Amino acid sequence: MGGSITTTVREMTLADADRVAVLAGELGYPSTRAQIEARFREIEGSYDSKVIVAVDDEGQVVGWVHLFCLPLIVSGTYVEVGGLVVDSRVRGRGIGRSLMAAAEAWTLQRGFKQLMLRSNTIRTEAHQFYKDLGYTIVKSQHKFQKLLG
Repeated sequence: MGGSITTTVREMTLADADRVAVLAGELGYPSTRAQIEARFREIEGSYDSKVIVAVDDEGQVVGWVHLFCLPLIVSGTYVEVGGLVVDSRVRGRGIGRSLMAAAEAWTLQRGFKQLMLRSNTIRTEAHQFYKDLGYTIVKSQHKFQKLLG
């Protein structure tokens, strides 16, 4: 892995949908540009949800983080990371750290002091990344699903 690269962190725009879709596939969630556009339109401009992208010096999106506020009756509202991915070709160069720093700043700007995330048990490299950033494992659980209709 090379050294750090120059990146800019900014809010996602609709024009970023193609690269966000490609990176969603790297994360294990294959998506088309049209799917990402539709999903982004649902949250665009929301006070409670934000997608932040990292862009290299050539203007290409090389990573993104999705954040959303989760109001729970049992614990109050907190911010959760809905997804974080950095292009596999440039991992290890500080892009993920920049995205998480932006995520933490967005969380604090909204008056919340807790940022949570979930990470699949098989993503051991991601677990170490989060631990290196000061995150601790607070729970292990199963996620259940039922397809309706």
